[in-house]
Amino acid sequence: MIFPFVWNLMPGPVWMRVLLIVVLVTAIVAALFQWVFPWVSVTFDIQDQNIEAGA
Repeated sequence: MIFPFVWNLMPGPVWMRVLLIVVLVTAIVAALFQWVFPWVSVTFDIQDQNIEAGA
């Protein structure tokens, strides 16, 4: 798996590794919401969020 590889690659004690992972995940999520999701929404024109009710 990738997670043990990343965990062993990171420097420092366990508390520092956990803190670093939290910061990295937060930065990735922020980048997705700031740049990637808006770009996908505009590029693929997924602005319409209506759901049509069936009869």
